[in-house]
Amino acid sequence: MELIWLDDADDTIPPLLAAVREADGVPEASADGALPPEFRTGRHLVAWDGGTTVGYAHVDQRGDAFGNQIIELFVHPAHRRRGIGTALVDEVLTIASPLRLWSHRDHPGAARIAERRDLARVRELLQMRLDNSVELPVQTNPGVTVRTFMPGRDEQAVVDVNKRAFDWHPEQGMLTVADVEATEKEPWFDPGGFFLAVDEQDKVVGFHWTKVHPDGTGEVYVVGIHPDAQGGGLGRALTLTGLHHLRGLGVSEIILYVESDNAPALAVYRRLGFSVAYTNVAYQR
Repeated sequence: MELIWLDDADDTIPPLLAAVREADGVPEASADGALPPEFRTGRHLVAWDGGTTVGYAHVDQRGDAFGNQIIELFVHPAHRRRGIGTALVDEVLTIASPLRLWSHRDHPGAARIAERRDLARVRELLQMRLDNSVELPVQTNPGVTVRTFMPGRDEQAVVDVNKRAFDWHPEQGMLTVADVEATEKEPWFDPGGFFLAVDEQDKVVGFHWTKVHPDGTGEVYVVGIHPDAQGGGLGRALTLTGLHHLRGLGVSEIILYVESDNAPALAVYRRLGFSVAYTNVAYQR
């Protein structure tokens, strides 16, 4: 087996990720079968065996708000339990610290490697799901006007609210106008599913950005409420606005991601009928 660092991803990586997704349900696939957007930049570490790519690690050098470079690792299902994952981890641990390594669905193999390499479990990100059999509450009046996102006009206002709403979050708080504009070019982007709560002066005070995945799954992509507008039920009202919208599109189910220690958000989502599907875990040296 040979480990090779690449500055640009090669065409052997998408098939490997597709095989991993077939076995594990992650990572998310692009609609066109190409490399997912989050893996198109950064550095790429591939494990080759006999000319076949059997493992892959992606390094997001932009990192998070705490300066951690973000690592995601994958081993082809047909080549597991041969030390490939350990070799990938050992190699990425040689690059500059600090690093944060993600284990999707709290994979037991990742937990074993983390224990052997003295990596601490530092963060848990829950995926929650809402089955279509769960009846939604009646949509409530948020006390402000709700309209949809207008490309070319609302990007900065959304970023400003997002920055205040997620100043504690290691990734979401780093959202930029360029990030929003780049997402507008993705095939799934729909301004009709991007809801903004605005005051009498049309100032954005909250938003609910929804997403529909290629497989027909709906997602509560981001709900952000300005601190000055929190505590009055606006978050729940905006969440319901997006949920009813997604249900109206005929999605198969609705998912969201939330930090395991975000008790207020968890309480809202559980009351709406969401339940935990699985846990993603971040490890750090």
